[in-house]
Amino acid sequence: MQINLLEYFEKTLICCPHKTAVIHGSERLSFSDLGEQSKKLGCCIARQVGCIRKPIAVYMPKNIGCVVSDIAILYSGNAYMNLDIKTPTKRITAILERVNPVLILTDMVHVAAVKENWPDQEILVWDAINFSSISYTQEELDRILCSLLDTDPLCIINTSGSTGTPKGVVLNHHSFIDFTDWANHTMNFTENEIIGSLSPAVFDIYSYELCVLMSRGGTMVLLDDSSAAFPARLLQTLRDEKVSFIFWVPTIMVNIANMGLLDKLPLPDIRLVWFAGEVFPTKQFNIWRRHLPQARFVNMYGPIEITLDCTYYIVERQLSDDEPIPIGTAMRNTEILLLNEQCRLCEAGEEGEICVRGSSLAMGYYNNPEKTTVAFVQNPLNTAYPETIYRTGDIAYYNDRGELIFKGRKDSLVKHSGYRIELGEIEHIIINVLKLVKNGCIVYDYTHKQIVFYYEPEPGMNIADMRKALGNYIPKYMIPNVFSPMQELPRNTNGKIDRLRLKELANAQ
Repeated sequence: MQINLLEYFEKTLICCPHKTAVIHGSERLSFSDLGEQSKKLGCCIARQVGCIRKPIAVYMPKNIGCVVSDIAILYSGNAYMNLDIKTPTKRITAILERVNPVLILTDMVHVAAVKENWPDQEILVWDAINFSSISYTQEELDRILCSLLDTDPLCIINTSGSTGTPKGVVLNHHSFIDFTDWANHTMNFTENEIIGSLSPAVFDIYSYELCVLMSRGGTMVLLDDSSAAFPARLLQTLRDEKVSFIFWVPTIMVNIANMGLLDKLPLPDIRLVWFAGEVFPTKQFNIWRRHLPQARFVNMYGPIEITLDCTYYIVERQLSDDEPIPIGTAMRNTEILLLNEQCRLCEAGEEGEICVRGSSLAMGYYNNPEKTTVAFVQNPLNTAYPETIYRTGDIAYYNDRGELIFKGRKDSLVKHSGYRIELGEIEHIIINVLKLVKNGCIVYDYTHKQIVFYYEPEPGMNIADMRKALGNYIPKYMIPNVFSPMQELPRNTNGKIDRLRLKELANAQ
């Protein structure tokens, strides 16, 4: 029985020590070197913090150092929390104040920024360490790991929050082990897997790619976040490195299809394509499928609060361009409850909210019991004993084939460019924090995949100034794509802004 993900890794280190574990540009790191550096750094961390089961932040780019650091944190008996170096300082400050990590792991390039912006935080600079001078024993590491349970946290992934403070989702070893075992069995992952790792290190997709590396000896080819802006170069890297598995958000795949790049740069080595995070338009999906007839395509679904994903659909039949790609059926050890407004199971064809039960559920939001109790609730179908389910806020229905079909969001939580965003957070920053306008409303245009801000303009405030001000508080992907001034926002009979009317307006254009 697996208790800790590192049990996979220890077996992999024995099986393939000389195989390449991580590739980043011209840099290569073998499993032997990855294991040695991770263990030594893990001991440094353990000796410095003197505790286990605590969050440790990683503030560096997605590179080999990031991979080493994340595995090292696991060896120290703690949970990693990757931070995006491109995120505005104020937002990261809010994350650090909420989570209060015992240590920030960074590199020489970013240590000055960490010291300047968060002077009270304990810091360790990984690439300033002389690894050749560090001694450790396997017994020292084993003493740490034998104190842990599979329900202890593995990582914290931050997601958008409606009050302007991101929520730290706590995911444990057991849920990742469950998912990894399911994937290895169902998808036949082998030691020859080469992973085209495109998602940022702050995504749960990246954390799963680490699982493939550790459990199957897969090689991670780290693709920079900027690669999406140069899709032809991205595809060439996949070809050069003979990538066999990708797990991507559909946005970049849609762009590649629309640009006709698969005609010019075929990908004969790819055998498995997973996609998740947003709806993949079937027309562009079919282009990928036609150009990669040797590949198996799998649509995955699941919010961050579910470890990786909770449903999957292996595309084996032909789908017309106007037919939605199903999100399929529940994964092993997971059950989907489709509940209607009366908290009863939906009838065939009836739309309802996707609710999830099983060991894949996150442990909750770190240091945020109020938000946790709202989202993680007692199963209304079970009154006999305590049983937690997660209410996703996503609406779906079962088609005539028994396949689950995603419809959209129940509230203001949306998936945009692969990121899970709380529209209320953007609104809160604009109106309550920056006070750029007195009245405004953020809605999502699902047709064009745009964040739209309707507002009553203030004298002297132009759109360029608003964008600039927002850039200091929220990431670029959260800044509205469309700013639409209105002399007066529509109101309901009770005087409140008519959000439904604005949603209809945005999606009708």
